[in-house]
Amino acid sequence: KDQGRNTYAVYTEAMDIAARRWADTAAALRRAVENRELQVVYQPKLTLATGKISGVEALLRWRSAELGEIPPSHFIPLAEQTGLIVELGNYVIRTACAQLKSWRDVGLDDISIAINVSVLQLLRGELAARLRRSLAEYDLDPALLELELTETMLMARAEHAVSTLGELKAIGISLAIDDFGTGYSSLSYLKRLPIDTLKIDASFVRDITTDPDDRAITATIIRMAQSLQLTVVAEGVETQEQFEYLRDHGCQQIQGHWLARPLSAEACTEMLLSGAPSLSRRAAG
Repeated sequence: KDQGRNTYAVYTEAMDIAARRWADTAAALRRAVENRELQVVYQPKLTLATGKISGVEALLRWRSAELGEIPPSHFIPLAEQTGLIVELGNYVIRTACAQLKSWRDVGLDDISIAINVSVLQLLRGELAARLRRSLAEYDLDPALLELELTETMLMARAEHAVSTLGELKAIGISLAIDDFGTGYSSLSYLKRLPIDTLKIDASFVRDITTDPDDRAITATIIRMAQSLQLTVVAEGVETQEQFEYLRDHGCQQIQGHWLARPLSAEACTEMLLSGAPSLSRRAAG
């Protein structure tokens, strides 16, 4: 059915194995939600102009008591197919808002959190109301929240997205297009959408020091973002050479293992309180 009607497929035993594995993992994910096995971790983002950490991205991790560590690339699509992604998304929103309040209480009142949003959350029409409730509950400045939406998701439902994102923007929340350059964006819609940030996908950053095509694509995205007065963030920065290229070409923020891996709330708080490692020390390392 996924491949369309009026077709045929040859049955193999591997289909049954894959179907059973999918069903078992889906059941385990439902139990994980009930048993609170899911954890929100935070990956810092560095603002290059100041050399300081100005925000983090909230990321969901699942360590299953039955199956071990399940990568997000496996359980997030599963959650989307089963509809659990809405419940997981709501959990991330609540946790992120609680974390912002916790940071504010210890003097970290200028750190923002970016949250990934699924297409189901966007389409069900409850996202804005839920965000308003969470912001009010924790007495937070909406500007400290940023929602990340994938390019493919936005472009597939661009007309609906224009009105929905306008409602979110009216709250005061920032909006970002994640994985920019990997989908099929229309520049006319990019102009209409109330976007604040473009995030360059890690697949382009990975080879910018060796692949001239990736260098050209990355530099073009940075220049376009600057022309549109958008913040541009590079994901997946892992080496000093990548950092230097992005810095020299005007990228405003970076995140990736070069700076820090995703951290627990406690470890991230410790890093934020101690201050970002200086770029000179990082370069020397």
